[in-house]
Parts: sequence; structure tokens; C-alpha cells
Amino acid sequence: MDKNGKYYDIIDKAFVKDGLEFNHEKYSQFMKYMSMIKEWNEKINLTAITEETEIVKKHFIDSIQCFRFSEFRNFKSIIDVGTGAGFPGIPVKIAEPNIKVTLLDSLNKRIVFLNEVIKNLKLQNIEAIHSRAEDLVQKAGHRESYDCVVSRAVANMAVLSEYCLPYAKVGGYFIALKGPAIEEEISGARNAIGVLGGKIVEIIPVEIEDTDLNHNIVIVEKVKNTPVSYPRKAGIITKKPII
Repeated sequence: MDKNGKYYDIIDKAFVKDGLEFNHEKYSQFMKYMSMIKEWNEKINLTAITEETEIVKKHFIDSIQCFRFSEFRNFKSIIDVGTGAGFPGIPVKIAEPNIKVTLLDSLNKRIVFLNEVIKNLKLQNIEAIHSRAEDLVQKAGHRESYDCVVSRAVANMAVLSEYCLPYAKVGGYFIALKGPAIEEEISGARNAIGVLGGKIVEIIPVEIEDTDLNHNIVIVEKVKNTPVSYPRKAGIITKKPII
């Protein structure tokens, strides 16, 4: 263990690489967050990754890769769709406290957990909302209201775009954290992204040091309004993706 804490140097190195400031307060928040994940994971299904070093690298460090996109630190508001245990939204909030963060998940047990994390980490200007993505976007203050929509959800890119792009304001962005083999998936989603008002502008390959993670960050710019007929109902979105 080094003088700063067992994982301090690992996280600090990742922050420096992404041009972010790291300090003991942020480290303390990450360690409290990890402790809560491990504790709550015994009661509700938050993550299959339970070993501490893996949590640090495959959840915390992976989440802050959003900052590889140069515009990201300039965003005032983001919504994390299908946030689960809070990824990438909470690590993003710890990294850049000035960003207003909305965490969205359809499972209320996770929202209860996230609210406890927000309270224990003393995070400000962040909220956790229990709703389906296709429902919340119809409520005032959410549709085309965010500078950026982020998601690490596992849905196919065409499906994920229909859930996410309606939240992004024109001139804003949708950022999808995807796996290594995305060429075919993106090819099949280009028309859907266009229909929904988006345009793929960049794909950033990401490797997390000393792990088997090879990811891609797909950057979609919102270039025009999403037609009011989208998103459709959840069953239709998944069974009949836009082609």
C-alpha cells in the first residue's frame, strides 16, 4: 500500500491521462462508493464485478473515459440512461463536480442505492430518477434538454439510440460506451441514428491498462430535433428496431 491509499496511484494515473484533476477528497469518495457497492451487492444485483481492483479499473476508470471526448468537460448537464449501479454517471460526477448529473434507471432498488451513495458521498447537483427511458422523456424538462446523454447499457446501438437521443438537445451529444466489436453494429444503426436526429462524428478506441478491456466510445452529435413519434413503446423499440 502506498502512502496515499491502495488504489490512489492507479486512479490518479488515469485522471492525469484524461487531463483531470485528482485529490484525496475524490479518492475518499471513490473508496466509499466501492465499499457501498460491495455491501449492497449482497442484497441486490448491482454488478458481477466484485474484486476491488476490478471495480476500480473496470467501473471507475472505465467510466471516466467519457472525458476522452474533448467537449465532455464543457457540458453543463448530462443524463445517464440505464445507469445501473451508477456507471458512468457517478464517477463522472466525482471527476467533474460542476456537471449537473441525472441518473436514470427502471429498477427502484437501484435508485434507493444511488440515493444512499449521493447522500454518503455528499454529492451536489445530482439526482436519481426511477423511470423507464421512454416514459421520462415525455415529461417536462427532459426531452431535448440535456447537453449530453451517456449510456453503458448493453442494448444494440440502434435500440440504445432510440432510448437516448430524444434526451439530447440539438447541438448536444449522445455518448455510448460500447464493446470492442462495433463496426457491424454501428453500420446497422446509422439509419436509425439519422432518423432520430443524430450523426456519428467520432469513435474513440479505449484500452484500460492491465485489463482485458478494449472499448469504443461512440460519439453521436444531435444535429436536428427527434421526431415526436420517437421513442416508441419499449416492446416495439426492442422487437422492431429502426432499420
